[in-house]
Amino acid sequence: MTASTQQTPSTNQPHSTDMHRFEVTHVDCDAYALDIHGHRLQVDQPIEAGGTDTAPTPTELFAASLATCVAFYAGRFLHRHGLSRTGLRVRTEFTMATDFPARVASLRVTVVPPPELPEKRRAALLAVTSRCTVHNTLRQPPGIDRELEP
Repeated sequence: MTASTQQTPSTNQPHSTDMHRFEVTHVDCDAYALDIHGHRLQVDQPIEAGGTDTAPTPTELFAASLATCVAFYAGRFLHRHGLSRTGLRVRTEFTMATDFPARVASLRVTVVPPPELPEKRRAALLAVTSRCTVHNTLRQPPGIDRELEP
């Protein structure tokens, strides 16, 4: 029998049956490795939180996921309009909630466009970045099912 807990109702069914899978394994202390289709990432905790600070935290990767998705969408916009991506940067800041439960309270994403971006394209670039997949997921959170394997 599988013990199963559902954190959020799964009312939002995926639009495709394309299931993405990966696995996280324990490395040492608070460090974990993530293997995603041939790519290996690692997470850890800062020393002051009991980790060894060998890698970013899962929360930092969460914020980085938004930043890199925004950068990807911005880059595609620039490419589609025949503009250079050279100089494109995305800065992200986040704050943690001070109450329970532990969570990210706010995220700030700043897109630094290439210097050659024409003024008339600035608003469109910003609009495109708000439609990235990670941003959309934060706006409409997915259902999360958790289970404990027997």
